[in-house]
Amino acid sequence: MKDASVASGYRTNETTVYCCRYHIIFCPKYRRKVLTEQIAKRFKEIVVSLKDDMGFCIIEMEVMPDHVHLLLDIDPNVGVLAVVKRIKGQSAIV
Repeated sequence: MKDASVASGYRTNETTVYCCRYHIIFCPKYRRKVLTEQIAKRFKEIVVSLKDDMGFCIIEMEVMPDHVHLLLDIDPNVGVLAVVKRIKGQSAIV
């Protein structure tokens, strides 16, 4: 899944021009293969719904049976830690 708005490179907000891209990988406990096709579909929906709230763009997203790869362009004012915390927290609750 790609977001075409970040394909050009730099993004801006009121005071900053940035290109902060992070490759984030995380996995379930003990790397068990629990991310089935239905769970992967729902996880992608959750991440897409959070992108407008948190101000990040999805460049690539891939869900494997035992781990998740995300390539995100994140506003430096928000921070990568806050985005990952929100994605993992929201997906665990839902």
